[in-house]
Amino acid sequence: MTLQSTIKLNNGIEIPALGLGTYLTNPGKEARYSVLTALELGYRHIDTAAFYANEEDIGAAVRESGVPRNEIFVTTKLWNSDHGTDKARKAFDTSMKKLKLDYIDLYLIHWPLEDKRRETWLALEKIYESGACRSIGVSNYTIRHIEELLEYSSVVPVANQVEFHAYLYQKELLDYCKSKGIVLEAYTPLVRGKKFGDPKLKSFAQKYGKTPAQMLIRWTLQLGIVTLPKSVHRERIAENAEVFDFDISPEDMAEMNRLHCDYRVCWDPSNIK
Repeated sequence: MTLQSTIKLNNGIEIPALGLGTYLTNPGKEARYSVLTALELGYRHIDTAAFYANEEDIGAAVRESGVPRNEIFVTTKLWNSDHGTDKARKAFDTSMKKLKLDYIDLYLIHWPLEDKRRETWLALEKIYESGACRSIGVSNYTIRHIEELLEYSSVVPVANQVEFHAYLYQKELLDYCKSKGIVLEAYTPLVRGKKFGDPKLKSFAQKYGKTPAQMLIRWTLQLGIVTLPKSVHRERIAENAEVFDFDISPEDMAEMNRLHCDYRVCWDPSNIK
């Protein structure tokens, strides 16, 4: 496994296993710098969203990077205020205009709204059929939400992006998504640094000669999950990618699984009807 390693989606497209998350990355110089730095260091997967308000700068960095467009996987997402047939199409077109890219690699429904997610998903299917986006998926969907979607969809989502880390080891969701051919993507895999001081995590890091962040990223990758750590600092962006020169043993993977304590740093979608 390397920084260029990919996972095949259910429509045959390859998604890089490690990407750069950009939530809370400020628009302007910060967004451009982080993306340009990541691409320079070998990343080939950038994750953004309309809600992040940095699509323009991320698109600019992709274009300015000198890396061929077909080598970069770009994801963006449809925000809650844009659910519905017409609104979803307009939101996609707005993201395209801001990114100024010929196509989007993956377009996700950001959250499963109660009333309009059926209508919105069917709108995404039309966008997918048009060829403007290479694949479509969801974010923050629980098993119940996916089961509902599969009842009316003609396209199986390629991915489900959720909060996932060693302290929120959603094994049932992971197993379910795998059974349906849906790749799980992990946002906040570093728990926003809130668990770096955990003695158990630090002991694993010491054993492998790695940082707590690198242990968390490697653990997620070894579960077969696309992993999206976020940073705006060059040294951290580089550090987060230095996770391909070691393997966590099966015994230590099992021990790290036990770090799970249902700890969240983001909203919980399980209460969305």
